[in-house]
Amino acid sequence: MTRVLPDDACETTCVHPEAVARARAAVPDDGCVEGASALLKAVADPTRLRILSALSREELCVCDLAAVVGISESATSHQLRLLRAHRLVRFRKVGRVAYYTLLDHHVTQLIGSALEHAQEG
Repeated sequence: MTRVLPDDACETTCVHPEAVARARAAVPDDGCVEGASALLKAVADPTRLRILSALSREELCVCDLAAVVGISESATSHQLRLLRAHRLVRFRKVGRVAYYTLLDHHVTQLIGSALEHAQEG
């Protein structure tokens, strides 16, 4: 029986041991991969991505974020708690108002790169 392979598959079985060794050395440990996967899952939600995108411009309070993304303040707070748990955002309180911002430049780069990649596609 002849196998029908997609155009992007190898037509023969061959292993390049040196290339495999280099690639294995480049793969982070399981803990790092699991953490990065959880982070990307958190960012993958459209509402959370909108929140992060808005925060990449400037610090915003929960009320303003709710208005930007078009969901309730309660739902916005819930999403922000998830983003805080994944160390993507931080907040500060001024009286009774909570202001949020992205945690650091890594988050800014992650969001910017993802959106830029999507716009190019």
